[in-house]
Amino acid sequence: MDLESVKRYLETGGYEEDKNASTIEKMPLRFFERFIMQGLHIDLIEPGRVVCSMKVPPRLLNGGNFLHGGATATLVDLVGSAAIFTVGAPATGVSVEINVSYLDAAFADEEIEIEARVLRVGKAVGVVSVELKKKRTGKIIAQGRHTKYLAVPSKL
Repeated sequence: MDLESVKRYLETGGYEEDKNASTIEKMPLRFFERFIMQGLHIDLIEPGRVVCSMKVPPRLLNGGNFLHGGATATLVDLVGSAAIFTVGAPATGVSVEINVSYLDAAFADEEIEIEARVLRVGKAVGVVSVELKKKRTGKIIAQGRHTKYLAVPSKL
């Protein structure tokens, strides 16, 4: 692919014309989180652990018709951040590092389970492990680790 084609692809999301530009700009605040999380159900919540499930919706599929890696990483981010709240942290902080190992594919309407476990929450740093599995077989789809800086409140 030539450089101009790559540029057009990145600027228009893969479409020749950016017909949706004005619609996208009118989306509500934090639309992205809602777009990914819609349909998520909490199965278990306890201090240091959150387990939830969802059917993979078609809107989260990539070009290969399976769960998009970006959607997977966002689930690691958002569900992992929620787990930090369960241990009494007043805020979830800001991401320092997110890594995801992709091990299998999840397809449209397949039920998946997302489990986030707090590994450590200190005064300034929190670390969470997140695993996505196929609910029917227990086969691991992805494993992630999320490190967050927890802003230390000012004493001023």
